[in-house]
Amino acid sequence: MEATAQYLGKQKFEVEARGHRVICDQPTDVGGEDGGMTPPEFLLASLASCAAFYAAQYLNIRKLPADDLKARVTAEKVANPARLASFQIEVTVGGLNERDQEGVLRSVKKCLIHNTLLGLPSIDVNVRAAALAAA
Repeated sequence: MEATAQYLGKQKFEVEARGHRVICDQPTDVGGEDGGMTPPEFLLASLASCAAFYAAQYLNIRKLPADDLKARVTAEKVANPARLASFQIEVTVGGLNERDQEGVLRSVKKCLIHNTLLGLPSIDVNVRAAALAAA
């Protein structure tokens, strides 16, 4: 898997993965143009859409209604070091009995993003400088 962020100026970036493009920006009160979600909002959106995907898989396999399925993710921003903490995933879907509620919960807990965040992945950071042009 791969994603690339291309700087567009100020605090805006175009993020591309598999030919799909989205804009990442900062709110105007911190110098951006508010042209897209911030990086932390993308993380929350990734977790919410992954949780919703796994819930929908459970519902669809069992031919249960998923029309009103919604996943909401919140997190607390903390410092030292700056990060998101205390994630909360809330999945809302109507008309489920207790067995299917538990099934949806088990399915959501299989979410790739959820499990990645739980596993404390290793992250390597490298900086590569392009060669300077000859004057």
